[in-house]
This record gives sequence, C-alpha cells and structure tokens, in this order.
Amino acid sequence: MMDRAMDRIQQYWLLARFDKPIGILILLWPALWALWVASDGKPDLLVLTVICLGVVLMRAAGCVINDYADRDFDPHVERTKQRPIAAGKVTPKEALIVFVVLCLVSFGLVFLLNIYTIMLSFIAAFLAASYPFMKRYTQLPQAYLGIAFGWAVPMSFSAQINSIPPVAWVMYLAVVLWALVYDTMYAMVDKDDDLKIGVKSTAILFGAYDRHIMGGLQIIILGLLIMVGQMAQVNWPYYGGILVAAGLSIYQQKLIFHREKALCFKAFLNSNWFGLAVFIGLLIDYWLR
Repeated sequence: MMDRAMDRIQQYWLLARFDKPIGILILLWPALWALWVASDGKPDLLVLTVICLGVVLMRAAGCVINDYADRDFDPHVERTKQRPIAAGKVTPKEALIVFVVLCLVSFGLVFLLNIYTIMLSFIAAFLAASYPFMKRYTQLPQAYLGIAFGWAVPMSFSAQINSIPPVAWVMYLAVVLWALVYDTMYAMVDKDDDLKIGVKSTAILFGAYDRHIMGGLQIIILGLLIMVGQMAQVNWPYYGGILVAAGLSIYQQKLIFHREKALCFKAFLNSNWFGLAVFIGLLIDYWLR
C-alpha cells in the first residue's frame, strides 16, 4: 500500500513538472521584476510569498492541463512520449483531479490579497487552462502562452499597490514577447513531430525566417525593458542587467543559427539567465538607494 502511494505521488510530481524547475524560474522572474518596481525594491512579505507560491502552483497546474489536452499527441512526439499520461502511468481523470487541487490551493492563497488581485486571478486561471488547446486553433500558441505567463506582471502590481500603472503594461508587453521568443525556440525542438501530427506553432509559422523574426523581437523586448527603466526612474545597475540580457540574446541567436534541436533547447534554457540578469540589475539598483 505504501509503495503504491509513493508511486502515485512520484507520478503526480512528474506530471506537474516539479522535477524541471526551469519553467518555474522563467515564470517567476517577470513576477519579481514587477514586485520590485511596484514596491521600490521593498515588496510586502505576504505579497512576495503568495506571488511566488502562486507562480509555482499555477505553473504546475498549467503543465498538468497541458498534458491532459495533449494526451493524444504526446505519445507520438519523441520529447514527450514518456510523460505520465502519454506513458499510461497517470489516467486523464487523475490529471484533472490534480489540476483542480492545484488551482484550488492557488485560489486559497490569492484570497489573502486584495479584491483587485482576486478578480485578476480568475483571468489568470482562464488563460492557464485554455492555453494548451490553442495549438489546435491558432498558429500563434506561443503568443497566447506569453499572454498567460505575463499575467503575473499586472497581478504583482495589483497585489503590491492595488493598481496597475502604465509601466506595468509596458513590462507585460515585454514579457509576452519574451515568452513568444523562448517558447518558439522550445517549439523548434518539436517542429518535425508537430508537422507530422498537425500541431500548430510559431516555429512552423515563421518557417525559414524564424531566426530573423526572433532577433527582431529580442530587440523590441530590450527596447521595452529600457522603457520600463525610464518610466520607473531606475539607475545604472538596471541598465547593466539589460546589457547582460542583450549579450545573452546574441548568444541564443548563435545557438539556434543552424536549428539543431539540442542547441535550440539549450537556447530555451538560457532564457532563465536573461530573466535573472534583469532581476539582478533591479535588485542591485534598489539596494544601492
């Protein structure tokens, strides 16, 4: 009995992708950017705790509902065929139960915050639950992912200051485009399999111009982040972080140049350092004040 219980817990852990924290980190950095700007570098401890835990739980919930939605596709994709549902180790019904539990715990945390943030959390839940189905209907599921992932930005501002100022929306746009870029790199790994099974993605839509489009978007993202700095009236450490992020963007372009799957995935993973560079710039900036 104990062995079976431990096996179920392990499978649910894998289903929620807790063994792969890269997704948590990429989602967490924009939330921390927003909290630091909104609070002038001194976020409320309760807000910081709720937002961080909420990011972890909603990312997990997103992974679970994604695997449920893709349960007929994943067995045919090399990278995903060993996922718990695809491998038959977790049933679709179990996955839905895990998803509901994760969402309920997340909602419980959000109810510790102000009413504005609580209302925004319903939008966040809808975006997270609907994203996995977008790849059936649009060529831009990666953009929708950005809209969903980026929603942590307005939620962080609302939780900290009970409003969403213009700087938050500029940051939100930067995060949406950033997710579009790094998730396109991720989609480049599955491009051949996606073409066979009919799944849509920006990696397919952009075709031979994928590197060029992503390069243009990376320039726009950096420009938007510079605009955020001007609106938030930050100092040189933040712009130093942006400079490091620009160098990482160039490195990512080098990695995807020949569109080799392993290197495209490495470029996706490298996006974590982009997010960290921007946050460290903010952290040092406000610390020196």
